Amino acid sequence: MNTPAIQRAFFLVLLAAVTLAFFGVLAPFFGAVFWAIVFALLFHGMFRRLRVALRGRDTLAALLTLAFILLLVVVPMVLVGGAMVNEIATFSQRVRAGDIDFRGYYQQILNALPVWLTDLAGRFGVLNVRDVLDKLSGALTQGGQEVATRALQIGQNTLMLVVNLAIMLYLLFFLLRDGQTLARLLRDHVPLAPDMTEDLSRKFATVVRATVKGSIVVAMVQGFLGGLALWVLGIHGAVLWGALMALLSLVPAVGAALIWAPVAIYLIATGATWQGVGLIAWGTLVIGMVDNLLRPILVGKDTKLPDYVVLLSTIGGISAFGVNGFVIGPVIAALFVATWTLFNREQDAQAGPAQAGEIVQHPDDL
Repeated sequence: MNTPAIQRAFFLVLLAAVTLAFFGVLAPFFGAVFWAIVFALLFHGMFRRLRVALRGRDTLAALLTLAFILLLVVVPMVLVGGAMVNEIATFSQRVRAGDIDFRGYYQQILNALPVWLTDLAGRFGVLNVRDVLDKLSGALTQGGQEVATRALQIGQNTLMLVVNLAIMLYLLFFLLRDGQTLARLLRDHVPLAPDMTEDLSRKFATVVRATVKGSIVVAMVQGFLGGLALWVLGIHGAVLWGALMALLSLVPAVGAALIWAPVAIYLIATGATWQGVGLIAWGTLVIGMVDNLLRPILVGKDTKLPDYVVLLSTIGGISAFGVNGFVIGPVIAALFVATWTLFNREQDAQAGPAQAGEIVQHPDDL
């Protein structure tokens, strides 16, 4: 029997199926769509000011904002990416040619350790030199093959990267020009109270802006300072190591030390004591302080999230969503806190009238 209830149930199933299929179609371009939304939120203020200066010409204001984003963000990223690819190729060739021998470097560090320390570690089974060297050699061989494979994949996927970049810029133009209309349409059709929708949308925009602004600024500063220090010390591949430090700096409290600390240990172990001590001082007092000072100001202050929540959500986001997770993780954490705050507020609001009604119904209890 074709009743209204059956028709509604079928329509809801169809709606869910079509929605899932639509998101499945967009899944390969998730990164492009995501970063288009992020950049639209970051540069919406600039678009609004240009729109006022151009007397309401939305299309021209969006085009000028897009041109600014290209010059400020996209072109530098392409240049740095090209330099990184060259550094990776050169580094991989030097490893295969034997010019860079990590096994030899490791052996030099072990030889520089006091005899009593290596004997004590060997007696307790903490350090087995031969086993460690064999494992290190195997790891380096596998790592070199992985680097070569990744470099080949980057070359083969250049067309896909260009397509994703074009999609991001195309979508970004419309989000800048029609963003307010789209946001209003979304708010009107979400089955929530207007004040709840407004609170959640404002929280989402605030966290995205703060996270991207803070994390990118911290990463760029730490990567530059770390790469500069390695370049001054004459370490090969300073651009590559600086870019890796910038990437690792996206993880709060850990970050760039994973690169500069082993280099400092190696310098000290191989007799370059002052260089190693200087790198440790630079890494701790300068690079580390950048993270400690800037990140809470740029990220925690606007998101109103504790530092440990920012740390855990960033690491968890990167683990689940890759590089995009350094934004997605804190956003999910902030929305989690915001939704539970709204839920508690609604519960308190509903409990208030109920308690008042009980008092009116039972005046003898007074």
